[in-house]
Amino acid sequence: MLKATKIILALSGTASLAACGSGGGVLGRERPDEFAVQRQTPLVVPPDFSLTPPQPGAPRPAEGTAAQQALDALFGGPAPRSAVETSALDRAGDAEPGIRTAVGDPGTFTVDKGTTTRAIVAAPEGDGQDARAVIPG
Repeated sequence: MLKATKIILALSGTASLAACGSGGGVLGRERPDEFAVQRQTPLVVPPDFSLTPPQPGAPRPAEGTAAQQALDALFGGPAPRSAVETSALDRAGDAEPGIRTAVGDPGTFTVDKGTTTRAIVAAPEGDGQDARAVIPG
Protein backbone atom coordinates (compact mmCIF):
# COMPACT_ATOMS: atom_id res chain seq x y z
CA MET A 1 0.00 0.00 0.00
CA LEU A 2 2.78 2.42 0.90
CA LYS A 3 4.68 1.56 -2.28
CA ALA A 4 1.58 2.24 -4.42
CA THR A 5 1.08 5.63 -2.74
CA LYS A 6 4.69 6.59 -3.50
CA ILE A 7 4.30 5.58 -7.15
CA ILE A 8 1.07 7.58 -7.49
CA LEU A 9 2.68 10.67 -5.93
CA ALA A 10 5.73 10.35 -8.19
CA LEU A 11 3.56 10.03 -11.32
CA SER A 12 1.35 12.99 -10.37
CA GLY A 13 4.43 15.11 -9.62
CA THR A 14 5.95 14.19 -12.98
CA ALA A 15 2.69 15.04 -14.77
CA SER A 16 2.46 18.37 -12.97
CA LEU A 17 6.00 19.32 -13.93
CA ALA A 18 5.42 18.27 -17.54
CA ALA A 19 2.42 20.62 -17.72
CA CYS A 20 4.67 23.58 -16.83
CA GLY A 21 6.75 23.17 -19.98
CA SER A 22 6.64 25.76 -22.76
CA GLY A 23 5.87 23.33 -25.58
CA GLY A 24 2.08 23.61 -25.62
CA GLY A 25 0.19 21.65 -23.04
CA VAL A 26 -2.35 23.15 -20.68
CA LEU A 27 -0.65 26.55 -20.18
CA GLY A 28 0.75 26.94 -23.71
CA ARG A 29 -2.23 28.77 -25.22
CA GLU A 30 -1.95 31.76 -27.52
CA ARG A 31 -2.01 35.12 -25.73
CA PRO A 32 -2.70 38.51 -27.31
CA ASP A 33 0.19 40.89 -27.88
CA GLU A 34 -0.37 43.87 -25.55
CA PHE A 35 1.41 46.22 -27.96
CA ALA A 36 -0.76 45.22 -30.91
CA VAL A 37 -4.03 46.19 -29.23
CA GLN A 38 -3.93 49.87 -30.24
CA ARG A 39 -2.41 51.45 -33.30
CA GLN A 40 0.26 54.02 -32.49
CA THR A 41 -0.24 57.46 -34.03
CA PRO A 42 2.77 59.06 -35.68
CA LEU A 43 4.57 61.90 -33.95
CA VAL A 44 3.91 65.37 -35.35
CA VAL A 45 5.46 68.76 -34.78
CA PRO A 46 2.99 71.15 -33.12
CA PRO A 47 1.86 73.96 -35.44
CA ASP A 48 2.47 76.82 -32.92
CA PHE A 49 5.96 78.26 -33.42
CA SER A 50 5.29 81.62 -31.73
CA LEU A 51 6.82 80.62 -28.38
CA THR A 52 9.48 83.03 -27.16
CA PRO A 53 12.53 81.82 -25.24
CA PRO A 54 12.79 82.93 -21.59
CA GLN A 55 14.99 85.87 -20.61
CA PRO A 56 18.29 84.88 -18.97
CA GLY A 57 18.02 85.04 -15.17
CA ALA A 58 14.24 85.55 -15.15
CA PRO A 59 12.26 83.35 -12.74
CA ARG A 60 10.20 80.61 -14.29
CA PRO A 61 6.53 81.61 -14.35
CA ALA A 62 5.14 78.26 -13.26
CA GLU A 63 7.47 77.80 -10.31
CA GLY A 64 7.81 79.52 -6.94
CA THR A 65 10.31 79.05 -4.18
CA ALA A 66 11.07 75.57 -2.91
CA ALA A 67 9.40 76.39 0.41
CA GLN A 68 6.22 77.55 -1.32
CA GLN A 69 6.14 74.41 -3.48
CA ALA A 70 6.51 72.25 -0.36
CA LEU A 71 3.69 74.08 1.42
CA ASP A 72 1.44 73.80 -1.62
CA ALA A 73 2.20 70.08 -1.91
CA LEU A 74 1.48 69.45 1.78
CA PHE A 75 -1.50 71.70 2.39
CA GLY A 76 -2.86 72.51 -1.08
CA GLY A 77 -2.22 76.24 -0.94
CA PRO A 78 -4.21 78.85 0.97
CA ALA A 79 -7.76 77.77 1.71
CA PRO A 80 -10.61 80.21 2.27
CA ARG A 81 -11.74 80.56 5.88
CA SER A 82 -15.16 79.38 6.86
CA ALA A 83 -17.80 81.81 8.13
CA VAL A 84 -17.45 80.48 11.70
CA GLU A 85 -13.67 80.94 11.67
CA THR A 86 -13.93 84.44 10.23
CA SER A 87 -16.54 85.40 12.82
CA ALA A 88 -14.41 84.05 15.69
CA LEU A 89 -11.34 85.95 14.48
CA ASP A 90 -13.35 89.16 14.08
CA ARG A 91 -14.74 88.87 17.62
CA ALA A 92 -11.29 88.13 19.09
CA GLY A 93 -9.83 91.35 17.73
CA ASP A 94 -6.15 92.16 17.35
CA ALA A 95 -3.61 90.82 19.81
CA GLU A 96 -1.64 93.21 21.99
CA PRO A 97 1.88 93.78 20.62
CA GLY A 98 3.68 92.71 23.82
CA ILE A 99 1.52 89.69 24.66
CA ARG A 100 4.40 87.21 24.42
CA THR A 101 6.46 89.20 26.93
CA ALA A 102 3.54 89.45 29.35
CA VAL A 103 2.88 85.70 29.20
CA GLY A 104 6.45 84.95 30.27
CA ASP A 105 6.30 87.43 33.18
CA PRO A 106 5.97 85.61 36.55
CA GLY A 107 3.49 88.26 37.71
CA THR A 108 0.83 87.39 35.15
CA PHE A 109 -1.74 84.63 35.40
CA THR A 110 -2.21 84.14 31.65
CA VAL A 111 -0.93 80.57 31.80
CA ASP A 112 -0.89 78.08 34.65
CA LYS A 113 2.75 78.32 35.64
CA GLY A 114 3.70 75.17 37.47
CA THR A 115 7.10 74.69 39.06
CA THR A 116 8.65 73.32 35.85
CA THR A 117 7.42 76.24 33.75
CA ARG A 118 8.60 78.74 36.39
CA ALA A 119 12.04 77.08 36.47
CA ILE A 120 12.32 77.26 32.66
CA VAL A 121 11.23 80.92 32.55
CA ALA A 122 13.54 81.88 35.44
CA ALA A 123 16.56 79.99 34.05
CA PRO A 124 19.52 82.23 33.21
CA GLU A 125 20.44 82.69 29.58
CA GLY A 126 23.50 80.89 28.33
CA ASP A 127 24.84 78.55 25.71
CA GLY A 128 24.10 75.42 27.75
CA GLN A 129 27.72 74.56 28.61
CA ASP A 130 26.98 74.50 32.34
CA ALA A 131 23.63 72.70 32.05
CA ARG A 132 23.04 69.57 34.07
CA ALA A 133 20.16 67.17 34.55
CA VAL A 134 18.78 66.54 38.03
CA ILE A 135 16.49 63.65 38.78
CA PRO A 136 14.17 64.65 41.62
CA GLY A 137 13.54 62.20 44.38
